[in-house]
Amino acid sequence: MKEQSQRLGTQPIPKLLANLSIPAMIGMFVMALYNVVDTLFIARGVGILGVSGVSIGFPVMLIMMAVSAAVGIGGASVISRRLGENKAEEADQVFGNILFAILLISSFGLIGAFTFLEPLLILFGATENILPYAKDYLYPIMLGSIFFSFSFTTNSIIRSEGNSRFAMITMIIPSVLNIILDPIFIFGLDMGVLGASVATVISQATVSVVVLVYFLKGKSTLTIYSAYLKPKVIVLKEILTIGMPAFIRQVSGSGMMIAINVMLIKFGGEFEVGVFGIVHKLAMFTIMPMIGVLQGMQPIIGYNYGANQFGRLRETIVLGMKVVTLISAGIFILMMTIPESLVHIFSGDEKTIETGAYAIRIMFAASILIGAQVVSGGLYQAVGMAKPALILSMARQVLFLIPLVLTLPYFIGVTGVWLAFPISDLLAFTLSMFFLYKDRKLFFKSGNAASYKTAPSS
Repeated sequence: MKEQSQRLGTQPIPKLLANLSIPAMIGMFVMALYNVVDTLFIARGVGILGVSGVSIGFPVMLIMMAVSAAVGIGGASVISRRLGENKAEEADQVFGNILFAILLISSFGLIGAFTFLEPLLILFGATENILPYAKDYLYPIMLGSIFFSFSFTTNSIIRSEGNSRFAMITMIIPSVLNIILDPIFIFGLDMGVLGASVATVISQATVSVVVLVYFLKGKSTLTIYSAYLKPKVIVLKEILTIGMPAFIRQVSGSGMMIAINVMLIKFGGEFEVGVFGIVHKLAMFTIMPMIGVLQGMQPIIGYNYGANQFGRLRETIVLGMKVVTLISAGIFILMMTIPESLVHIFSGDEKTIETGAYAIRIMFAASILIGAQVVSGGLYQAVGMAKPALILSMARQVLFLIPLVLTLPYFIGVTGVWLAFPISDLLAFTLSMFFLYKDRKLFFKSGNAASYKTAPSS
């Protein structure tokens, strides 16, 4: 086993978490920056309808990412634990099955591009004015789904073996390329929203080649064997069982956007959909650092859980919680104090700035609670406890946010859409704390992890 994996069980936790989380946070920051810049170029070059088109098309992209997340994060959890148990050959077998799943996933995206793209966008809320922009954005992305699936999935795998630096690089490469290519295609070649989409596909194709070389050149702890590319039901079942919470989380994000877009069209209009597109990209930008911390925590948790090093598991959780809470507090202060300045980055229109700032202050009113939610769901996933991980992954968006979005506007109009966010954050935080308190003996007390692996909630 390579040193990059062995250090998960030996290096001091503060140093290890910093070594794994900081690259992940940088990678997520750059990726989030690309999303913000992408929306900025579309808003400035195409207008608010272009942003609305991307906002309508984005849920379909989230569904594609959801399936890849299920395979990537589920596979990463299994691989981390196999490496912790010193079962390198079984880890290679899991990796081979993941590659098979990637090919299967991408074939559905390719078929969808030629068959049901337009009806799907209409179902998701596209109006006659928005539909052309949504199609321009999504069609190239679905054609290039093999690149999205491969890069998105393997990023989790690379991180699971402890190579956080290269995982960071695989996020930075497409993001930087995108930022460079966007103005060339959107403004220079006058391709508008289509240009933004083509730039994204080219960027993902480039990083896919880089990642493939990484595995084929033997730089990874894992090895690609042709025999392991043959699907094995028991392996795929374990991957998908653990990855299901990630799938639910991503799909619920898609469902959330669909519900919001439909209700904004009903109680507001195309303008409000565009404003939400801007605010949503800002929201993604703020949550990325916390996801980076979680991505740094997960391989440490999975490895040490598999190696029965329970004290290291507990120390990782406590430290991670402290870090994400500080980040959440910083986000809350930022969003409450300068929302107008943040919206002004995307648009100089006074109405857009006023509406966006109003939405931000309401949506982020309970953002200080988000960090604990992010860590708790990922924690259960890392140790292979699928049921609580699934519940916590569904909590904020499926159990709370979507029902509130579909209900509150009937009483208080568009403001109900914005108000659904802080209420959902409060409810999801309460549920997360309930689960962690219930399983405190597993996560926070001294002892041998092996004696807790059959905990009732698993």
